[in-house]
Amino acid sequence: MSVALHASPAVDLESISAQDRVQWAVETFGRGLVLTTSFGIQSAVMLHLVTRIAPAIPVIFVDTGYLFPETYRFARDLTDRLKLNLNTYVPTTTAAQQEALHGKRWEAGLEGLKHYNAVNKIEPMDRAVRELGATAWLAGLRRSQASTRTVLPFVQPQNSLVKILPILDWDNRQVHRYLTDHALPYHPLREQGYISVGDWHSTSKFEPGMQEEATRFGGLKRECGLHEPSGRGDFSI
Repeated sequence: MSVALHASPAVDLESISAQDRVQWAVETFGRGLVLTTSFGIQSAVMLHLVTRIAPAIPVIFVDTGYLFPETYRFARDLTDRLKLNLNTYVPTTTAAQQEALHGKRWEAGLEGLKHYNAVNKIEPMDRAVRELGATAWLAGLRRSQASTRTVLPFVQPQNSLVKILPILDWDNRQVHRYLTDHALPYHPLREQGYISVGDWHSTSKFEPGMQEEATRFGGLKRECGLHEPSGRGDFSI
């Protein structure tokens, strides 16, 4: 089945619930469907929402080696609690090797971030897609999170995959309600003022007057690379 075919579903995804969008994806893509997680501030929502419908779905976790200690503990606890089929992928070059050979690339502006993300995020995700035989990808992006996400559709082709965004239209109140209704936790760093969490070196606390997207990568950009299509034929982005 072609990517283009699945990118235009007959069902009106705008008018149905997030749970029904996940159900549609499961029925449409079957074993080719994967879920990604960063174990970020609100990641428990997607992990719970999706695994209630597809308990055995492969969950891809790209571990850059630069995550907060709290993130690793949060990942461990949610994996145990939700019995996730977790598939962790790491860069082929260690953090120590990268810094010895190339320095701290995340400090070298947009071009440095591009190289950093290619090695630490995009290549591991490429590998995950190939090894798991993925054809479709569930992700937890929401329109309210950043200006780069306001016009996203619920389903779109992304190189070799179809990307589905079940909670795209949720706001923070809906996220909070879901977490509360299901007694699910936020990432522990939320209590310290973080509203978005990635690598420790590229994540800032939220300060009054800031836009949410400014808490990542020093405000230079919002996306880490995984959600920026390049037009290449494989997953690489």
